[in-house]
Amino acid sequence: MSEKTIALVTGANKGIGYEIAAGLGALGWSVGVGARDGGRREAAVEKLRAGGADAFGVPLDVTDDASVTAAAELVRERAGRLDVLVNNAGVTGAAPQEPTRIAPETMRTVVETNVIGVIRVTNAMLPLLRRSSSPRIVNMSSTVGSLARQNDPGAQTGPISAGYSASKTFLNAVTVQYAKELADTNILINAGCPGFCATDLNGFRGHRTPEQGAAIGIHLATLPDGGPTGGFFDDDGPIPW
Repeated sequence: MSEKTIALVTGANKGIGYEIAAGLGALGWSVGVGARDGGRREAAVEKLRAGGADAFGVPLDVTDDASVTAAAELVRERAGRLDVLVNNAGVTGAAPQEPTRIAPETMRTVVETNVIGVIRVTNAMLPLLRRSSSPRIVNMSSTVGSLARQNDPGAQTGPISAGYSASKTFLNAVTVQYAKELADTNILINAGCPGFCATDLNGFRGHRTPEQGAAIGIHLATLPDGGPTGGFFDDDGPIPW
């Protein structure tokens, strides 16, 4: 069993996920780069290793049961346990996203990745997380999933988005339910918002860098024992539900 802290970041071949992997690697951790595209995954691993990180590739499609099962087996064989899981993989879904116009298939696709994918990966990795002395789960969410902010006329919540925004609200609710179920364990699980970062998810329109967006994920991944669980945070602290 590895003595290093072992982390797995989904959707880690680019953008915020890559920067979370880089940040955790800089701490001396061994970081699994979860990604479904083999070429991009291995390119990310090589880049991380070139920067001094102990990185390894994990073929992972969060929407596929067999892929997720195989990923858990790979981590088990390599390290024997998992200390930190960062559920970062996500999609925005196709336009239009107004609730009166969104295609049901678009909604299914978004929820399959952003919510069910998180459940699928988390449940597959839980046996390995339970072997850790300080397990952490981080679900990368968004303030657009905050119902309080969506109902605040003065809040900046972006365009109407029945798919993406609602999927993050759903993810936040699931995060709370995990925290309730795992309350008698040492597993801390929280949702974090990276802010509006310039990534290909939004056509690079964001005003924050992926490195800035990764900070909340790294913070929640490195919470001390006794830290918060079942919360929703950004760089400024708790976010209203």
